[in-house]
Amino acid sequence: MKTLFMLEYRKIRLLFIVFTLIHLTNCSSVQKVEIENFQGIIISNDSIDAYVKTKMEELKIPGASLAIINKGKLVHHQTYGYANFEKKLKVTENTIFEGASISKSVFSFFVMKYVEEGKLDLDKPLFKYLEYPDIAYDERYKKITARMVLSHRSGFPNWRENEPDNKLKIKFDPGTNFEYSGEGYQYLALVLKEIDGGNWTDLENEFQHKVAKPLKMEHSSFIPNENLEQKKAEPYDKNNNWIDLKKNYWYKKDKGNFVSASSIHTEPIDFSKWMIAVMNKEQLSKSSYDELFKPHSTITAENGITYFYSLGFASDSTKPENTYYHSGSNDGFTCWYLINTEKDWGFVVFTNSEYGIELGENLFDYLRE
Repeated sequence: MKTLFMLEYRKIRLLFIVFTLIHLTNCSSVQKVEIENFQGIIISNDSIDAYVKTKMEELKIPGASLAIINKGKLVHHQTYGYANFEKKLKVTENTIFEGASISKSVFSFFVMKYVEEGKLDLDKPLFKYLEYPDIAYDERYKKITARMVLSHRSGFPNWRENEPDNKLKIKFDPGTNFEYSGEGYQYLALVLKEIDGGNWTDLENEFQHKVAKPLKMEHSSFIPNENLEQKKAEPYDKNNNWIDLKKNYWYKKDKGNFVSASSIHTEPIDFSKWMIAVMNKEQLSKSSYDELFKPHSTITAENGITYFYSLGFASDSTKPENTYYHSGSNDGFTCWYLINTEKDWGFVVFTNSEYGIELGENLFDYLRE
């Protein structure tokens, strides 16, 4: 009798524990997570959303998507406005945006995988991996290294199409000055492609294997597949006019290519997984993170602000220590992210407008008060 009683008691106790766990799980799924601003002060979801909506109206931004990270965890995600303004299709958590130049931060992270594997040396001239016929007329290009490229010290212009003669050129001796350059990043992408002995699709597969899949980034790609294209927001110019990407030179010229400086397609939940990995210094060694965050270029602007550029990350004298950020600007898609690796705090905002950078900068000012 005593044994039977004990068995029945244990069954009842086990059922009680299971019921309690289920109840607690259901409760936690509906509870709102508290959000801390940069100073650690609790701020409501509603106040953040109200601020974003007000700024979107001021800046005439059709659609946006926001993610906020506290202590290395995603604590807030919200979508706003329209992915397609004409059809009144709202931005959802599945809406994909062009990340534009925030590609540079992710690509730099990707590059360090090759460094750790011993396939790439940051300080070995890139021509020793792959000669570059487009600039072979200027021998100075043989000085260019991956470190110079990632810190914008290659001497290349941003894009050759912006030059009066549409020609790739070297504007100063590599390593001696700073000039923001997508061309340098693309030369390095060509080198990685050569190292792997494949084509652009193969390089995308390597990115998925080395970065996206380990971080469970299921909606991020430098070469968007058909599924991502179908979920992509429509782009709009400064006057809220729709941009036809099929007639846009950037889209036509590089569609199907892995454009390391500007072609990543993603959304905030997915992108926050990479941000959290960087905050936690995961996936790469300490020495790799030291290289990524070490400032290589220092630029003092006319307004007195000093800007620093490391390997794919920016920082400046107006922001707290250990704060890194990057903006992105393609036709009709602009965005901004920021992380602080000491607080494990950050956020990212994507828009289908020309004013996402302003929104991101304004939002950081609001969240640091």
